[in-house]
Amino acid sequence: MKKISSSSTFMRKKLLPVLWFGFLALFVGRAMLTGIAQKNPMLLVVPVMMAVFGFFLMKRLLWNLVDEVYDGGDFLLIKNRGEEERVALSDIMNVSVSTYPNPSRITLRLVSPGKFGKEITFAPAAGSVGNLFKKNQVAEDLILRVDQARAKRAG
Repeated sequence: MKKISSSSTFMRKKLLPVLWFGFLALFVGRAMLTGIAQKNPMLLVVPVMMAVFGFFLMKRLLWNLVDEVYDGGDFLLIKNRGEEERVALSDIMNVSVSTYPNPSRITLRLVSPGKFGKEITFAPAAGSVGNLFKKNQVAEDLILRVDQARAKRAG
């Protein structure tokens, strides 16, 4: 089976939040210990706003990504938080790709909800770097193969 999801998903989902919130906690902690926060409490507003903004941004763009996706030919093997699900290509209703948020994302809408819900979103493996306007090859291949699998099922 070929892995079609990004190898940096773990770093984005786990390491980035630890670094983001850890830095903010260190900043606030240092401000509290040195007494700067008592003298100027407004200094804490910016880190709190950054924490709230970071939380909602990561919730929307990172934490809903599954950990790994493998292409098994006529099915995809989805792995997330130690659990696995096998999804037949014919059970996928729609494949959509968004390239503008970083990381780019592929969302699979399923005919019926599975273990991970009605939609499965993952960051595809990096293709050719440098051309922002080039179509994502992983998504293009999935769109074509899902359409073929649905046509077989219907016919």
